[in-house]
Amino acid sequence: MDELQAIEPRHVAEEELQDSLDIGSLPQHIAVIMDGNGRWAAQRGLPRIAGHKEGLLALQDVMDIGYELNIPYLTIYAFSQENWNRPAAEIRLLMGLLEQYLNKERQRFHDRKVRFLPIGRLEQLPAQVHALVTEVAEDTCHYATRTLAVALSYGGRAEIIDAVQQLALEVQMGSLSPDQIDEALFEQHLSTYGIPDPDLLIRTSGEARISNFLPWQIAYTELYFTRTLWPDFRRCETLLALLDYQKRERRFGRVTQAMSS
Repeated sequence: MDELQAIEPRHVAEEELQDSLDIGSLPQHIAVIMDGNGRWAAQRGLPRIAGHKEGLLALQDVMDIGYELNIPYLTIYAFSQENWNRPAAEIRLLMGLLEQYLNKERQRFHDRKVRFLPIGRLEQLPAQVHALVTEVAEDTCHYATRTLAVALSYGGRAEIIDAVQQLALEVQMGSLSPDQIDEALFEQHLSTYGIPDPDLLIRTSGEARISNFLPWQIAYTELYFTRTLWPDFRRCETLLALLDYQKRERRFGRVTQAMSS
């Protein structure tokens, strides 16, 4: 498949797509770069925030599919470190939209037993937003079946630097020696510690890059790029991404028997 293929409107019913899925080989963890909200709004002559609002409906569709198929982990790139460079007015609107979303969805988190896990430099969030994010995270932290990880004020390089600084401090204090540091220990200092690395990364809007999102965690992740703008990435688009994932052969650096024969 061309990684940048534009998924044309399909005359395939959602039920037919679902019937084509192999339930036994679904990804356990999906990560999503939700790109294209602004372009979606611009194409319709709407303010950018309208695209972000429509994008929340797409997010709900993806979450619904994950819930129905028992996919336990979903990580979304909601607000990056670089997004702080956007106009102050847009940032205020985005933070307000985040508050609205959490206040609206927190009961659904309880109904579906979803753990809300914010990752990133949360201390950079506005105080009111930070308080709400922390409250919802603490209120749902006991759920173990499903996790929605939301990257807020997140940058993959910043996450790695933070982990290195924590390890360096432990070495400086004498509680750790450099030769004890391995991949497993390093991962314990990442914000995603305790959840598996993503099996599938979806990026919408035609961009074919990871934009500083989970660079450590996606070393062996399958990448799926589509030209579909995020607000248009709905249930059928999600199923198409899953079907494409199931065509992949995940070797993790190994050689398969077929290749070695």
